[in-house]
Amino acid sequence: MRDLFTMILAGGKGERLHPLTDQRAKPAVPFGGKYRIIDITLSNCINSGLRQIAVLIQYKSHSLDRHIRMGWNIFSTELGEYIISVPPQQRISEDWYKGTADAVYQNLFLLDNEQSPYLLILAGDHIYKMNYADMYQFMLEKEADAVVGAIECPLAEATRFGVIGVDEEYRIQRFDEKPSNPMSIPGDPAQAFISMGIYLFKTDVIREHLLKDARAGTTHDFGKNIIPRMIADQRVFAFKFQDRNKKSVHYWRDIGTLDAYWEANMDLVSVDPLFNLYDQHWPIRTYQGQYPPAKFVFAQDYQGGRMGIALDSVVSGGCIISGARVQNCVLSPNVRVEDHADLRESVVMENVVIGQHARIRRAIIDKDVTIPPHTEIGYDREADRQRFTITESGLVVISKGMKVHGPVDSSG
Repeated sequence: MRDLFTMILAGGKGERLHPLTDQRAKPAVPFGGKYRIIDITLSNCINSGLRQIAVLIQYKSHSLDRHIRMGWNIFSTELGEYIISVPPQQRISEDWYKGTADAVYQNLFLLDNEQSPYLLILAGDHIYKMNYADMYQFMLEKEADAVVGAIECPLAEATRFGVIGVDEEYRIQRFDEKPSNPMSIPGDPAQAFISMGIYLFKTDVIREHLLKDARAGTTHDFGKNIIPRMIADQRVFAFKFQDRNKKSVHYWRDIGTLDAYWEANMDLVSVDPLFNLYDQHWPIRTYQGQYPPAKFVFAQDYQGGRMGIALDSVVSGGCIISGARVQNCVLSPNVRVEDHADLRESVVMENVVIGQHARIRRAIIDKDVTIPPHTEIGYDREADRQRFTITESGLVVISKGMKVHGPVDSSG
């Protein structure tokens, strides 16, 4: 794996996750309580034996850059190992990244410095487990110039993705972006291959194509431009996703919307979650803050309804459930839920305080928010819509640091 240089694309705006991406890049959005989204891809890299990794950052990158420096400074530079964040260098032009291919093109100097024979391109905002060494071995066996990670998808749903058409040997014949009539997998007419946004190239081959693409009037995108052009005269194959999640159903998620983000978090609190955080043979790493253990207090007053309890929930360090009920929730570090509050089916990020007697359900509460006592959220959609972001499913989203006003006292 030392022959591979890895670039993680982490510069997208993440507009569909607004307002969670108001002040941070999408890969820096918290996930699963103690993690950030990018921790999943970085953990895959470490578990796969990759040791030279550049994270290409761009929009609102401060928190992402800080997280990488604080949580992922785990290699020895003396051995030529590193994980670094790389902002736009403007070495080639004064433009910001104009597409996925342009982001790599603008950082060709990194490839020139390392002289690695293979380049692995990853997305920093997907949730899945994969050993990239399997993909590399497949590439060597096929003597391929490029390999695209692919996962099976029902034909009716494939119209939302980049669809890969292959022959019986998995050599790519066509690559269609969101086609109305997707090409099925040979021998399985009900399924299509969709792109996972994972690309492995021979460095000398992709370098030539990036130089050509930079001079062309394209959108400078791997899926839309580079791969379709390579198919004509290069050996380009699809690698069928080999899931390391150890579940009966393959798990790969692009949590690009607020509802998808909430659903992926809610999966983690189920009895048998689809995404396994507890596999010691494939650990998910992150920055570990110095928080005390979580605490649940006032069990002695359970008959009066004042009991600190969390059911079917993920509770991070530093949280205090003080005489309150938490059910089907994901709590990031340093959350406090006060007396007689009732919190359900919600994702709550760091440094949030839920006041006494507050009732909240189906909400995402970003960092540094205080919910006043007796506030109700998630029970009156029209009232919530006047104050907060509401998704199509009725999910309530409260922005980072937002000033939330309590209920109006109309008694005079």
